[in-house]
Amino acid sequence: MSLMADFPSLHHLATPIAWADAQARIVGVNQAFPRWLGVGSRRLLGQPLAALELEGDSLARFLEQGDREVLRLHRTAMGMPGEQPGFADGWVTRFGDGWLLEVHPVDSFATDDPAQRLPGALQAALKGLAHELRNPLAGLKGAAQLLARRAGQRQDQDPGERELIEMIGAEIDRLSQLVEQLMSPSPQRPHAPLNIHAVLERVLRLAETEGGWSVRMQRDYDPSIPELSGDGDRLTQAVWNLVRNALQAGASTIVLRTRVESGLHIRDHLHARALRVEIVDDGRGVPDELAEHLFLPLVSGRAEGSGLGLALAHQVAREHRGSLTFRSRPGHTVFTLLLPQAEPDAGGIST
Repeated sequence: MSLMADFPSLHHLATPIAWADAQARIVGVNQAFPRWLGVGSRRLLGQPLAALELEGDSLARFLEQGDREVLRLHRTAMGMPGEQPGFADGWVTRFGDGWLLEVHPVDSFATDDPAQRLPGALQAALKGLAHELRNPLAGLKGAAQLLARRAGQRQDQDPGERELIEMIGAEIDRLSQLVEQLMSPSPQRPHAPLNIHAVLERVLRLAETEGGWSVRMQRDYDPSIPELSGDGDRLTQAVWNLVRNALQAGASTIVLRTRVESGLHIRDHLHARALRVEIVDDGRGVPDELAEHLFLPLVSGRAEGSGLGLALAHQVAREHRGSLTFRSRPGHTVFTLLLPQAEPDAGGIST
């Protein structure tokens, strides 16, 4: 099959395209395809087309059955085994006696659209809510302090009980700060060195308390990750919103994963080093009708949902010059928080 000879313009298209022979083995790719996957074109040639699908087997089943002309791909993880995957929508179609694969990368759903800003009426409503929360939070804080004093006077105090009381006090303080921020917005606090795993451990403890025995929390940490410059409370709120979203989606297992990556593009800037935080769950997934608008305020898949949790998490990512993206199918959802590790005034390299 000499597709490039018949259609030489394909070679210079920005859309990644690959084509395979009758045995569904790759015999050609345009320039964009290996560039998108970050591998050499020679590695792709001769590979089974189905091997490019790294999660699931819809492509393999489609090629084996051969009774359909077109397969629609939806946010499919694709790449060479062992390499970083790319995520794309696309199509596989018959072409002569072989197959043509066209993909459209969808690695990010986050945008800088001004529509994501909260409207004035909503801001007023949030301020009213914050005002009403002040007194209950003050009462809870007093009760937590009383519990702490009584527990400290007992000789047989359980260390686990002390940890839970301290966590209650810390969460009340964090909520009080959020309420004050809603009542009287102030400039963003200066970032300070923090351990991202301390943030995740705090979230993990909250999840275990809320989810109980119905959810299994797993750690997949890179212990070599250095300190990050950021706002620990804001990052805790962002990750907790993502984990709580997974709990509400019926997840039975949630994985908190950290990795360090080099030479990563985040929001049109190239960063020498960046931290990748992934929240992986086996819940129901993101409904297709919400996927394109998930980070907008007031967008929720639940009737009782406020639609503010993911919007806030996205805002926290932006505050840290990072990004928040996701990929999802039923039984496997991954929210990815990318945070550059350069100093806040380092900027990055514009592209």
